[in-house]
Amino acid sequence: MPRTPPGGVLDDVDARPGSATSLVRTIVGAYVRALGGWIATADLVALLAQLGVAAPSARSAISRVRAKGLLDAETVGGRSGYRLAAAATPMLERGDRRIFGYRQQGEDDPWCLVSYTVPEDRRDARHQLRRQLTGIGCGRVAPGLWICPAHQADEVEDVLAALGLRAAATLFVAGPPRVEGSLADAVARWWDLDHVAALHRGFLAVHGDAAHAGDAHGGGTAPATAATFARWTRVLDAWRPVPYLDPGLPASLLPSGWPGRDGVRAFDTLRAALAVPAAAYVQRAVGDRRY
Repeated sequence: MPRTPPGGVLDDVDARPGSATSLVRTIVGAYVRALGGWIATADLVALLAQLGVAAPSARSAISRVRAKGLLDAETVGGRSGYRLAAAATPMLERGDRRIFGYRQQGEDDPWCLVSYTVPEDRRDARHQLRRQLTGIGCGRVAPGLWICPAHQADEVEDVLAALGLRAAATLFVAGPPRVEGSLADAVARWWDLDHVAALHRGFLAVHGDAAHAGDAHGGGTAPATAATFARWTRVLDAWRPVPYLDPGLPASLLPSGWPGRDGVRAFDTLRAALAVPAAAYVQRAVGDRRY
């Protein structure tokens, strides 16, 4: 029977980007599925070494990720390793849609309101629900009332079901809310847009120049080397939290100078140059000796 992760919901973004734990999660999500869902401990540690993570820190981080419910220990062909936990695949697939399919709400697209009442004897689940709704980019209108673009409604349903709270909530898909004053001012109260903008600017500060310069090797792809693997993995690790917390609101509701479009463009440019050769490097370095 699949293990239930602590807290009831596997969370794809629960470690600081750049940390050993976050890098383990990024490697697992980006490469292990293509390896058949299993990787030897020694190979995972070796990949982390390419990212500057020492072996003791790597093993500690792997243990933390396993404890979170992402991996299960499994020996294959006499080699100790880890298999992707059954509950992790749906979470990673949702993550793929968020990370690689960033979607901006159109000016006339519908909204989703999430209304819930959680009994006091389930206050831990209520806390988890608030955390999860924030973590997938929902805004808080009032206690027990949250809002997001309607295209996120299925993701909200997944969170409610995983926490056993589906019966405690009702989702309404509707047109734009009517508020006193401007909707842009209301949106600024419901979401921490300063924080989301800071995430984009932080990503651009580290990776934007390379993308702008077309570090894309003249518009092509990079060689399938350890350096390319390390670079793409760090780009992906830095970007991964951004599309979760950025709900992709219509441009008319965002502050002037919003950096989101530049952030998305930079990530897409680097992905086009680095993702395929990085995966090819992992297949060559690990795939041939999996069993």
